[in-house]
Amino acid sequence: MTIKQRQILVTSALPYANGAIHLGHMLGYIQTDIWARFQRSQGHECYFAWADDAHGTPVMLSARAEDTTPEELIDRMIEEHKADFRDFGISYDNYSSTHSDYNRQQVEQIYQRLDEGGYIVRRKIKQMYDEEEGMFLPDRFIRGTCPKCGTHDQYGDSCEACGSTYSPTDLLNPRSAVSGSKPVLRESEHYFVRLAEFEQRLKDWMASGALQSEVANKMQEWFTDGLRDWDISRDAPYFGFRIPGTQDKYFYVWVDAPIGYISSFRELCEREGLDFDHWWGVDSEAEVYHFIGKDIVYFHTLFWPAMLMGASFRTPTAVYVHGFLMVNGVKMSKSRGTFIKARTYLNHLNPDYLRYYFAAKLGPGTADIDLNLEDFVQRVNSDVVGKVVNIASRCAGFIQRKFDGRLSKNLPAPELYSSFIKARETIAADFEGRNYQSAIRRIMSLADQANRYIDDEKPWQQIKREDRQEHVQGVCTQGINLFRVLITYLAPVLPFTAQKAAAFLGQDVDDWQALDQPMLDVPVNTFQPLVTRIDPLKIKAMVDDSRESLKLAGSKPGMRVT
Repeated sequence: MTIKQRQILVTSALPYANGAIHLGHMLGYIQTDIWARFQRSQGHECYFAWADDAHGTPVMLSARAEDTTPEELIDRMIEEHKADFRDFGISYDNYSSTHSDYNRQQVEQIYQRLDEGGYIVRRKIKQMYDEEEGMFLPDRFIRGTCPKCGTHDQYGDSCEACGSTYSPTDLLNPRSAVSGSKPVLRESEHYFVRLAEFEQRLKDWMASGALQSEVANKMQEWFTDGLRDWDISRDAPYFGFRIPGTQDKYFYVWVDAPIGYISSFRELCEREGLDFDHWWGVDSEAEVYHFIGKDIVYFHTLFWPAMLMGASFRTPTAVYVHGFLMVNGVKMSKSRGTFIKARTYLNHLNPDYLRYYFAAKLGPGTADIDLNLEDFVQRVNSDVVGKVVNIASRCAGFIQRKFDGRLSKNLPAPELYSSFIKARETIAADFEGRNYQSAIRRIMSLADQANRYIDDEKPWQQIKREDRQEHVQGVCTQGINLFRVLITYLAPVLPFTAQKAAAFLGQDVDDWQALDQPMLDVPVNTFQPLVTRIDPLKIKAMVDDSRESLKLAGSKPGMRVT
C-alpha cells in the first residue's frame, strides 16, 4: 500500500493567557493532536504549530489584579500551558506567544499590505467608555440585554441565547463589566478593514470545501446581512501591539491572534530550515488546517481569510469546527466540581483515558460532546483495558514462560491477520475525516474478534498437552500480532500506552505501513502492565479536588474575550 506524501500544517485554537487550561480546552487540543499524529503515522510531513493568545484587555486587567506586569503574567501562563500540553501528550512542533517579536513583525507586514492595497479605512466612531476606569470598553466587557431577543446579561457584541451579532451601542441597559457603572458614549478614531471587498473571494473559498456544511450555512447568514467593515483598532490603555504611525492605537487582539499561526510556523521554519513561502505563499500546494471551537467561527471564517487574501497569503485548506464540552449532560459547573482544570485531571488520572473517551465521542460535525463520568469509567475499563490490552496480557505470559520470549515462525490464522490489515483503509478514512468515533468502533470490533479467537483456542488448556506446544506458541504469536495492529491504529489516540506497547514489542507502533509484515520468529520483551483500570474513587477525588481548587481561586477561570 503506497501513500503519496502530503505536506500538512495543523493548528489549534490559541489558549488565552489569563487562565488555566481546562477540559473544555483539551477537547479541541486532543482532537487536533490525534489528527496530526495520524497524519504522521501515514508517512506525511505534518507540523503542528500554535501559540498562547497573549493580548487584550483581560490580560491587562488580570495582571493589574495580581499586582504584576502583563509580560510577567503571560510568561508564567505559557509555561503552565506547555506543561499541561506535554503531560497530555500534545505533540506540537512549535509553541510560541502572540506577544513575540516574530508576531509583531508579521502583524505589521500584513497591516502594511492591507493598507497599501486600499483595504484600510479610518473614521470616527462612538463607543462605550467607562468613566470610573478611564478606558474604552471592549465589546465583551459590556453586558446588557440583547436587542434582538431580550435575553438579559449578554455580551456587547453577540448574544449567547439567539446567536445574533450587533453593535455594543444597540445593547439595552448596558453596564461595564469592569466597574459595574453605566458607560457613556465617547468619540474616537478607529481603523477598519473593508470586508465587503472580499465578499466574492470569501464565497469562492467557502465553496471550495473549506468548511463543514453547518458552518457554511451559518456563513450564508452573514453574507445575507451584508459584510460590515471590521474594526481592527483599540484605544489605550490596551495590552497589545501599537499600530505603526500612531501613539495610542493598538491592534485588536483578533488581528494578531490568528497571525500567531503564521508567526509560530515561521519560528519553526527558521529553526528547522523549512521554506516558509512554500507553505504560506499564495500559490502554496501545502495544506493548512485550523481546528477551532464553534464560539470563534466568525473570526476564522470571515476576518482571518479576508486578511490573508488582502495581504497576499494563502488561505486555509479547511477550518474544522468542534462543539463544546458538557460534563454529565450540562455545562461545566464550578459548584458541582465539574469545571475541571487539565492539571487537576492529571493529578488523578492517566491522560490516555480522556484522549480515548474524547475520540470515542468525536465525530466530524459541530455537536457538543458529553463527558459522562460513569460512562467514562465503564468505557475505558471495558475497551482499553478489557479488550485491547487484555489481548497482549493473555498471550505474553505463555511466550515468556514457555518459549523464551520468542514468537513463532508462522501465524496459525493468517487470514484473520489479513482481515485486520484490510480494515486499515477504512479506519484511516475515518481518522482523515475526523470521524474518530467510527474509527474507534471499528477498532473495538476487531478487538472483539481477537479476543474471540483466543477464547476459542484456549491456550491455557492446550498448553497442558505436550503435542500442542507449538500450536500454543502460534496462537499467542497470532494474538500478539493482532494486538500490534490494534495498538498501531490506536497510537494517535493513546500515545502513552502505545509507547509502553512498543517497549514490549521491541519495535515502534507509529507506522501503519509496517503492519504489512507480521512479527514472526523474533523476541518480545517482558510484558509490563500497559494501563490499569480506572478506580471510581479517583473520579470522586478529582471532582472534589476541582471543587476545592476553584473555591480557593475565588475567580472565574480564564476565558477567551476581547
